[in-house]
Amino acid sequence: MEPRRRLLAAPDKFRGTITAHEVAAALARGAAKAGWTAREVPLADGGEGTLEVLGGPNRASVVTGPLGEPVEAGWRLDAGVAVVETARAAGLAVAGGATQNDPVAATTRGAGELIAAAIDAGAGRVVVAVGGSATTDGGLGAVDALQTHLPFPVPVIVACDVTTGFLDAAPVFAPQKGAGTQEVRILAERLSKLAERYAAEWGVDVTALPGAGAGGGLAGGLAALGAKLVPGFDLIAETLDLDAAIAESDLVVTGEGQLDATSFAGKVVGGVLGRSESLGVEAAVIAGAVAPELPRPVRAWSLAARFGSARALAAPERCIIELVAAELAAIDPDVQTGGARSGG
Repeated sequence: MEPRRRLLAAPDKFRGTITAHEVAAALARGAAKAGWTAREVPLADGGEGTLEVLGGPNRASVVTGPLGEPVEAGWRLDAGVAVVETARAAGLAVAGGATQNDPVAATTRGAGELIAAAIDAGAGRVVVAVGGSATTDGGLGAVDALQTHLPFPVPVIVACDVTTGFLDAAPVFAPQKGAGTQEVRILAERLSKLAERYAAEWGVDVTALPGAGAGGGLAGGLAALGAKLVPGFDLIAETLDLDAAIAESDLVVTGEGQLDATSFAGKVVGGVLGRSESLGVEAAVIAGAVAPELPRPVRAWSLAARFGSARALAAPERCIIELVAAELAAIDPDVQTGGARSGG
């Protein structure tokens, strides 16, 4: 009997429903029902969920929340490497969502305080996931909070979940954080003035840095202080040795809540598909919903299309298990019965 087929479960979270770990576990259970083995490697891209896929919090600090209130934010320090997730200190969810947020007043000060706490705790390297913030302050709050820790005594690496420029952060992201037309204009003007200030004080042109608009410009503010901006997905993929896991698999399944054009712009789905293709391994995407038009051909499995939107939202894990089991059985129907493997 030939060895069972091997699936790599390498998804992002389904935003607002289940974590990347929960998606990966459901994929593995579906694979088992179809007679496949599975390895789980939940992923993130520098946004919410980054801390969890890199080991989860083992420390906590009380810092300034996005609207000025104190919040307790978890972070991680292990083997000299600290991981700080902006969403836990200055996230839109912490602010109560877009309807409760004050998009002009929202501050990244808490993110800066977490970085300072990590440095004070003896970190030899600090990784900052900047996505998911409630802010468009250009990192000014964090910059102010870090004044007593400059120059950085250790490398600070900023994991960016987008490639958006510093001056584009307001029109691109602020509306998602509750900003109306006039507020977007105010924020855009503030970012322009901040870019001039950062250039004058620190000698860094943040407008020339890809990804500087991540976290509402937090990435640019930290870059002005000497931090290095890197694509968040690539950093996480390398940390978790994703390429080796892909190479050992017969099929890679990644996924997220909504598969659309943005999924291929620095996000987990696009990154996994690209790496799988370069390694010659087949890949598929499972999503809560799939947009009618995508920028590239992809094997896509939609929970909403198979089970309806209501059930997909109410029971995503069960839907993932059932859908994956059915799709894998169709790919290799003889595996479940121990017969000769079909389809090469």
